[in-house]
Amino acid sequence: MESASRKIIHIDMDAFYAAVEQRDHPQYRHKPIIVGGKPDSRGVVATCSYEARQFGVHSAMPSAHAYRLCPQAIFVKPRFDVYREASEIIRSIFARFCECFEPLSLDEAYLDVSDSQLYQGSATLLAKHIKQEIRRQTELVASAGISYNKFLAKIASDLGKPDGLYLITPEQGPLFVENLAIGKFHGIGRATEQKMSDLGIVTGKELKQVPLAELQRHFGKTGQYYYNIARGIDLRQVNSNRARKSVGIETTFDHDIADLSTILCYLQDLLEKALVRLAEKQMTAYTLTVKIKYQNFVQITRGRTLAEPISDSPTTRLLLTELLKNTGIGTTKIRLLGVTLSGLENGDTRLRQYRQMDLFDPR
Repeated sequence: MESASRKIIHIDMDAFYAAVEQRDHPQYRHKPIIVGGKPDSRGVVATCSYEARQFGVHSAMPSAHAYRLCPQAIFVKPRFDVYREASEIIRSIFARFCECFEPLSLDEAYLDVSDSQLYQGSATLLAKHIKQEIRRQTELVASAGISYNKFLAKIASDLGKPDGLYLITPEQGPLFVENLAIGKFHGIGRATEQKMSDLGIVTGKELKQVPLAELQRHFGKTGQYYYNIARGIDLRQVNSNRARKSVGIETTFDHDIADLSTILCYLQDLLEKALVRLAEKQMTAYTLTVKIKYQNFVQITRGRTLAEPISDSPTTRLLLTELLKNTGIGTTKIRLLGVTLSGLENGDTRLRQYRQMDLFDPR
């Protein structure tokens, strides 16, 4: 049984890359800023300012589409070295106040403050002070969610953004989850949301009423996860020694697709996005895996390990085509595609090479 005495904080920097650019360039402030590829390239949006989000722009969107939504936006090439510098300062702040914290990326982390006696043991006051220190030292704004597990802390950090501070207590947790729309559950994508809707599951309350055996029948192994979170249960620990083993991106389609050329375009786009994340972490990968989920929810993976680091090259694009052989692609409709990069190694040199690619269009 999950302990209600746990105190977990999720810190999430608000529009991190764009906020750094607005901090360093006063002329960008209060204007729609898009960090990523230029609109005349095949690049993607890494992140965007809140001014751009008002036009429907969001991360992982093709830059060309973002431009159509917000033609007045200022497109900025990412400066990962500057973002990492800010992230290191933020992590040093975490370390001052908490022995156990788990970075998820440059701009977010979990902190386990269950045993902290700071601020009379109040996780909310501690989170508020961490936010203040981040702003004082970096001139950047963070949102914080506080709860008794990771699942609820992460959801709480989304509430009241930007500059949010939200607490979900053990007493509030079960009812909060019951009232939460399924689409707001972290770990439930569009396709699963639609399938649950077809089963009459629209909120956590309906999800909680479904027996475990039925959830497992419809959703396989993840049925246990859905069963637990419907009750506000998440037993995952904050792991301060977490080592990333892979970087993956996937997308679920609103309508099933079958055309081979369309599928290859999506896979290429997913690969580019995964390489962006890999570059951000200063790592290289040697194994490429493609994930395919068919319209009947049958799922397969196909992978290959290379002698050289994976890059956005003709060789890799050819490999994507090779991996699709004998999968039924082109004749059988699919609902989801994913690309995972694994076999990771540190790669500062590879990062410098990747910055020169046209994904971020250095022209």
